[in-house]
This record gives sequence, structure tokens and C-alpha cells, in this order.
Amino acid sequence: MKYPKEYLDEIKTRLKVSNVVSKVVALKKRGKEFVGLSPFKNEKTPSFTVNDEKEFYHCFATSEHGNIFDFVMKTQNLRFGEAVKYLANIAGMQPYLFTKQDEERERNWKEYLSIYSKYVDYYHGQLLKNEKLSNARDYLKNRSLGKNEVKKFKIGFVEKNPSFFDELKKEFGEKTLLESGLFYFDEKKKKCTERFKGRLIFPINNISGQPIALGGRIIENLDYLAKYINSPETNFFKKGSNLYNLDLARKLSNKLDHIFLVEGYMDVVGLSKNGVENVVANLGTSLTDKQILTLNQFFDDIIICFDGDESGYKAALRAAENSIKELKPEKQISFLFLPNNEDPDSYVNKNGKANFIDFTKQSKLSIHQFIFSHYKKQTENNPSSLAIFEKKLRSIAYSIKDDFIKKYVLEYFLEKIAELTPHSNQNKKKFFAKKIKSLDTTKKYFNDSQSLTGVELKEFSLLYLVMNNLNLLQENIHLIENIKLFTEVNKKIFELIIKKLKSGKQISIEDLELDNQLLEKINKFAPIKHILKNQANDNQKTIELLEDISRDLINYDLDFRIQELESKFSVDMSETTFNELKELKKKQNLN
Repeated sequence: MKYPKEYLDEIKTRLKVSNVVSKVVALKKRGKEFVGLSPFKNEKTPSFTVNDEKEFYHCFATSEHGNIFDFVMKTQNLRFGEAVKYLANIAGMQPYLFTKQDEERERNWKEYLSIYSKYVDYYHGQLLKNEKLSNARDYLKNRSLGKNEVKKFKIGFVEKNPSFFDELKKEFGEKTLLESGLFYFDEKKKKCTERFKGRLIFPINNISGQPIALGGRIIENLDYLAKYINSPETNFFKKGSNLYNLDLARKLSNKLDHIFLVEGYMDVVGLSKNGVENVVANLGTSLTDKQILTLNQFFDDIIICFDGDESGYKAALRAAENSIKELKPEKQISFLFLPNNEDPDSYVNKNGKANFIDFTKQSKLSIHQFIFSHYKKQTENNPSSLAIFEKKLRSIAYSIKDDFIKKYVLEYFLEKIAELTPHSNQNKKKFFAKKIKSLDTTKKYFNDSQSLTGVELKEFSLLYLVMNNLNLLQENIHLIENIKLFTEVNKKIFELIIKKLKSGKQISIEDLELDNQLLEKINKFAPIKHILKNQANDNQKTIELLEDISRDLINYDLDFRIQELESKFSVDMSETTFNELKELKKKQNLN
């Protein structure tokens, strides 16, 4: 049984050869190609090359040559069908199982593509040639768009009283035409009506360049009509899985490492006309994980550039919170905010490509900087507000899937929060500096503090909270007795505190008999002290903070255990290890 050509072509289109090969071979960029050591022969000098533009690899040492299917088959010893399933999974596609349903779906898919192709071609031709449509051409001219842009993006116009449904009905059934989303049944008129009548239409292509949906814009100022509409979702079109202009923009990924993500079709067309062609638009919905993962297949830096108004800012914030969880060490997500009331189309038409690129270099913000800046503006200078602020940022950091990025984003947030009370920090620095000069042991602690980990800082916060609320926690010992610490020194201090609290005697910090240098270190570096400042006698807040810290330490513990089990599973491939790993990941998601 043969796989449909279209299915195999889409896998190849979605996956760059270098992305597939780099899972096995360490590649370095050299001009338009990548080079690395041959996976087919032991060698010291790289003779293996990958060319994404031509979609092949070549090994000069062994003469091995081929596409991504060949590479997976040869390096993993798989049959062709197994290689197709493996690569389809990486590409985010459903497996093709050769069932009757698959064959029927393939027939329906070809019919769907044919309907859209005929529809787009017809109305594109009408816009170019029909003399009656001068109003649509004048509208485009006023938006600084000419014939070149209309042809490149195959823009069309559907007149107010179209009749193309009757033409298509000669070849396709009414049910099939309605399921395409191009038409709907008008209950009042009792007939099928074109969804995009009276609108410019922008074909939304799949990654292979075939139209699968439309965006439509009215050209008159009519308050009772939406300015933009999109095709409804169908069996073959999901808004959250597609991006406008990705089919053209992806071809630039061999030359450029960044892509602009904008809100509208006209933004894409306007930027492209001015020479900024590495641009795509989401389709009127919030940015999805799938769209980020798709862009990451081709580009290392996604620059999100929404309109410079309030709605554009809110859309950018939603995009930031949705997409930060997909951050990876080798990838970046940045934000570019245009001057107020400007959109990418208007800005580039006024200022040109060079100015737009310069503005991008000077003004773009990394995703974690944008998120911190936004929530800082919402924060008042009081303990309750700062506590909510830190809680929100920690929640966002913990949503990040990659453990390394999660760690550094969290540390960035904590450091920036600590800077919110600079005068307090400066005074304490001066106070401790005197002791550092005279005590070698304290010098050692100071030097150690320069490399404190996120776990140690969290443990310091726990110890600081407990030591400053001994009476409250003696009455609620159950809240802390099962908390697990990781660093030996902090663990011993915590065990001593628990023991003293369980004795039933009323105690103070002095009764703990802790080393003064240790106390100083905790008091100096515990991030929570900035939140607890001026928050005395608020037992409910203290317990809430304690629960947050406890949850964070449980998550640290789960992270460490998951890492250990993943390493173990990669060696023993045991079902027991796998099941244990699965259970831990469930707990991690619940936390």
C-alpha cells in the first residue's frame, strides 16, 4: 500500500532536514548548508552536509544521500512505513492507517482542495479583470497595494450578488459545498448563500501552499457588519493550527532566523510589499501552542508585533502568557510594541523597511521582560500586592515545559522582585560588610552566596518565614513537619527547628542556638523578606505564603525525581520505571 503523495509531501514541508538530522548529528552552519561528522562512518573531519533548501543530506565519506525518510530509515534501521509514522509524529500530523476512513478522508480532502482552488482562482480573476469591481481596486490602491501584491497573495473580491455557487454545484454536491465553509444556508431566503459576499478575500494556505480557508474584509464602512471574518472551522481547517503566509515565509528560514508574527492579513501584505517578507499572521484567535511549535520548526526568534493600541496590547499579553510555556534554550520569543494607533502596515508604509528594522532592534523586548514589566505596573508598594505579584510570576515560570528555561526565568523574576526594595538591600549590605572584613568564615558565606541556587533561595524563604512566626507554627506544626529540604545545612537547621517546636515549650529565635553567620545569610538572601515587610500579625497571609513555598519545594522534589527516572528509563526501558515516571508527571501537573 502506498502513502498518498500529498501526505508525504506535507511531512517533508513541515520538517526541515537539519531539524531531523540534528537529533542524531551535531551540525554547524556553514553558508547555506550545515556540516557535521558522518553518522555512517567514524571520522574526525566533517564530511556530512545538510541542505534545507534542496531538502537533502549528503555524506562525502560514504556517498550516502537522500531525504528525511532515507535518513531515518538508515540511522534508526526502520522500514519506510515506520519512518513515515515517526516523522509524521514529529511533524504533528495524524498517522495514516490505510483504513476505509483514511481513504475516504483522502478523497474528501482532494475534493475540498479542488473547491477552494476553483473558488480562489475565480474571484482572484474577477478582481484583476472585472471592470465592475473598480471600487475594490480603488480600496486597495488607497491602501498602497497594487497588482503585484494582489497576484502574490492571490487576493480576490466577491461581489454583493455572486452566483458562483451555481457553477460549483455542477461539479460538487450541495452538502460538500456547505461543509467547505464557503457557503451557508440562509433560512429566510431558503437558499445557499456565499459567506464572503461584498468582501475582499485573502486565501489562507496550508504549509504546502494550497488554499484551505479564507479571510474576508469589507471595503465599506458598515457598522452592522464585522470588518473581518474568517472561514469557520471544518474537517480540514483549524484556526489554531494554521498561520497566514506561512507557506511563503517558511522558505526564507534558510536565510533568516527570525519571523514577525502580526495580527492581520493587511499587515502581512503591507510589510511584504515594503520588503519585510518573513512575516505571518494568526487568524483572529489567541496564539496557540501549535502555532508556536510550527514556527519553531523553521525560525529561532519569533517577534510578536501587534497593533499599538489597547486591544493590541491585551492580545500581546495573552500571546505572552500562552507562548512562554513553549520556550526552549535555542529559541526566543520577543515582543515589539509600535507607537500608539499604529499597526505594522501603517508604520512600514510611513517609515519604510530600514526604519522598521532599526525600530525592531532598538525596541523589542524578550518575553520574560515584557511579562515582568506588565505585572510590575499593576503592583502597588505594599506586602499584599507584592505577594500577589510574586505568586503570579512564579505561576507563569512554572508553566514553562523546558526545565532549564524554567529555572532561569524564575531566577530572573526573583532577582527583579528583590530589586524592588533597593534602599533596604543597600543598608543591609553596609551592615554585613563590616563583619565580612573581620571574619574569614563570614567571607566564605558571602562568597558562597554568589552562586546560590533557586532551591537554596526557596529554602531560605521557608526558614525565614518559620523563624519569624515560631508561635504560630508551633500551634500548626502539621503545616511544616513533612516539608522536604534539599541542601544539607538548611535541612539540619529545619530539623532542629521542628524538634524544638515539637517539644511544646515556648521558644524564640535565640533558643534555637543557631550559628550567627547562618542566621545572617538567611536574613540577607531570603527573597520572601521583601514580601513580609510590614505584614506583621497577618496569620492568614503567612499560612498562604507557607503553602506556596511548600508547593514549590514539592515541585522541586518532583523535578529531581522525574529527571532521575528519565535517565533510568533511557537505560533500562522498563515498564515499571515508565509507569512510575507517568505517576510522578501526573502529580507534577496537579501541583
